[in-house]
Amino acid sequence: MHIDYSDIVGILRHMLWMGYSIPLHGRSVSIISMIPKTLPSNPLFSARLPLWLQLWDSFVRVTDSEATVHASAAADAAPQFFADAVESLYQAQLRPEISVGTIRPPQRLAPYSHAIGLEVMHPETDIVTPDSEGDAFGRLIILHDPQGEETWNGQLRLVAYIQADMDDAVAGDPLLPDVAWEWLREGLGDSTATFTNLGGTVTSTTSVRFGDIGGPPRAYQLELRASWTAEDNNLAPHVAAFATVLASVAGLPPEGVRMIR
Repeated sequence: MHIDYSDIVGILRHMLWMGYSIPLHGRSVSIISMIPKTLPSNPLFSARLPLWLQLWDSFVRVTDSEATVHASAAADAAPQFFADAVESLYQAQLRPEISVGTIRPPQRLAPYSHAIGLEVMHPETDIVTPDSEGDAFGRLIILHDPQGEETWNGQLRLVAYIQADMDDAVAGDPLLPDVAWEWLREGLGDSTATFTNLGGTVTSTTSVRFGDIGGPPRAYQLELRASWTAEDNNLAPHVAAFATVLASVAGLPPEGVRMIR
């Protein structure tokens, strides 16, 4: 029996992101709650899963009610400086192909943290290029230490991660990591975001499938990891710049440009 795992995880990914539930024994059960915290260690199993699912517990969208509770708790406990920073995240103006939602931030990295996830959607329009072969998503984590961190050179640190599927023509370019990093530098530099201490890595990978496993024979991915220190707590320009980089990595054309079929 041939199973196309790429289709299965694609559907599951969408259901996870949207927070879907399914009926089970007369009650509604979240898809998230049905996935074990620890995935099977069998390498043949894990090799069939993309990185986003292998690391799903660090990139799970919370429900609206959870987000409300989390936001209320954060507002009660966090300094006003951080509360205003979190509020500004959702004031960023993003292009319609990019969705944003609250995700669970990592713990114990800083006294206060918040995180959002961004994903390139695939609407039924001519905006997405006809030869688009994959998805792109990113997460942006905000860390705040009122006492300041010497390595940050400030109180507010942003940690960014982007993963995107690439086509073979683009993935074969040896300058791809340099170009992706320049997208980030230009995205932040062209925005009104004020920042310092920018650093990170860009990784381009190739996966080759063998035997009875669904999906293309070869798959190419780009991963960008970066962090920088915000010089003020207006983070809307940072989110907008990050979304611009995500759009570039995903291969979306500039806003207002339509592809000719």
